[in-house]
Amino acid sequence: MNEPWHTPPRSPSLQAAAVHRARVRGCLLGGALGDALGYPVEFASLDRIRAAHGAHGVTGLVPGAHGAVGLISDDTQMTLFTVEALIQAHARQREKGIDGAWPQLLRQAYERWLETQSKPGPEQPVPPQPGTPTPAGLVTEAWLYSRRAPGNACLSGVAQMYAPDPALPLDGTPGEVNPDSKGCGTVMRSAPFGLAAPADAAFAMAARGAQITHGHPTGYYAAGALAAIVAHLVAGDSLDGAVLRTLRLLERHRGHTETTAALRAALDLADDGAPTAEKTESLGAGWVAEEALAIGVYCALAEPDVERALLLAVNHSGDSDSTGSICGNLLGALHGDTGLPHDWVARVEGRYRIAALADDLAAECARA
Repeated sequence: MNEPWHTPPRSPSLQAAAVHRARVRGCLLGGALGDALGYPVEFASLDRIRAAHGAHGVTGLVPGAHGAVGLISDDTQMTLFTVEALIQAHARQREKGIDGAWPQLLRQAYERWLETQSKPGPEQPVPPQPGTPTPAGLVTEAWLYSRRAPGNACLSGVAQMYAPDPALPLDGTPGEVNPDSKGCGTVMRSAPFGLAAPADAAFAMAARGAQITHGHPTGYYAAGALAAIVAHLVAGDSLDGAVLRTLRLLERHRGHTETTAALRAALDLADDGAPTAEKTESLGAGWVAEEALAIGVYCALAEPDVERALLLAVNHSGDSDSTGSICGNLLGALHGDTGLPHDWVARVEGRYRIAALADDLAAECARA
């Protein structure tokens, strides 16, 4: 069964459309910001982070590779290629009535991302021939041709050129590709599904999309859960309400227990007094999908200040860029781009292209 696309409720109010666009922008820019905050300390222990940056750890964007500030990692790269595929799929359905094209388009988008990981830059454009479309899209963006510690399962999975079948049930059966892998590479790229479809459909699409690279049920359920939470936030729900609704959705799927337990642990910890890095680390290191999701949710829930929540999400001994990215996705979808720290966003690599892609997604999904 093909998942229905999300068309935001029609409203005569331009303000409603502006709020929707702000949430889409916020989700993508917030994810990129969290990624950029965490990327320089991704492989450092909390002790090392504090030794290098002070007792409070990272307190803003810090230099990473070659002294550059604000660089994004593979997390944001794959997220953007996910967005590109969803825009193409929605447009194809709207213009040509072709339904169910998204799995192939998503696979192709990830193959284009894989190309950016093995080449120094975009190919020199060939002079267009009459009637031949000019190459365009993210694959032409030179700044995306950087290898930023991509996960092994993402690399090997995309190389297998597998496209999920939307007709197959999500029943906890291991997928065909990397069936034992549940790395956070599934969840860190899956927020865009929640920007393009309502929660139930976003969950199913993200879970199936995760199976392109990771076959473990927890890996793909965690991806689906993030997408569902984002969809609820874009629809105007509170963060705790969005998580609770997603937990009810998870319960309908066999093999959900690891993902459910991680989210419940995040909710309980968020109610347990002032947030600390040590509490964050009690949820895990974030290298696997359910832990990364739990850390992102905990930090967004436990710390009401956006800047401090993002810093909480990256100051730990683990996959700091992925947990920062997930937290940023949630905070941006909740507050919109105007709720993000502008001075930090202004220093994020590719921010103008990210904002433009967000606007394209919001505009496409608003069309009938």
